[in-house]
Amino acid sequence: MSVLFGMALTVLGVLIGTLTGALMGFFGGRFDLFSQRAIEIWSSMPELYLLIIFASIFEPSLALLIILLSLFGWMGLSDYVRAEFYRNRSLDYVKAARALGLSNVQIMWRHILPNSVTPVITFLPFRMSASILALTSLDFLGLGVPPTTPSLGELLAQGKGNLDAWWISLSTFTVLVVTLLLLTFMGDALRDAFDTRLGLAALRGRVAPKVPAGAPAGVTP
Repeated sequence: MSVLFGMALTVLGVLIGTLTGALMGFFGGRFDLFSQRAIEIWSSMPELYLLIIFASIFEPSLALLIILLSLFGWMGLSDYVRAEFYRNRSLDYVKAARALGLSNVQIMWRHILPNSVTPVITFLPFRMSASILALTSLDFLGLGVPPTTPSLGELLAQGKGNLDAWWISLSTFTVLVVTLLLLTFMGDALRDAFDTRLGLAALRGRVAPKVPAGAPAGVTP
């Protein structure tokens, strides 16, 4: 349940963050200015307090929790996508697409977005690990899904209530740590794979000429 929750929250966060960042970066100007101010106001909302309020009003459910957390989990990605769209919208291939008479939607979807997906792809594992950790913490505090729903947070809460059965907490904590570490390693690998600067540095290291031992400084074969 924790993994499925993390996947669902990651997909929703990526969709909302990509759409918002793409619109702000492509149109810019006053639209970007007002959007940035609105995001700053929305990000200052106390997320934990809102969860406590909604948990006291509505019956806890996985769908409600996904909706509430997805309203706050997209803002980090939107900044990266916005910066990529700002950088790409002034390039020559975008100007050529405008000259051909393509609409804004076609330019954004067919030309700019495929060249701006690097932060989106590298963001996925880190967002998923944060979602799993958020659900585990909320379930442990009793603010997440109903108590009968199987999740890592529920297992940790059961381990806290049954200290004699130490293997419950130990096994759950081990699974949680290993899962988060694997997702973090995946995020680092994706970031290194899609980082063009690292690829160019590695290529230059492979093709750099070797200077023989004892050669004068500044002299290459």
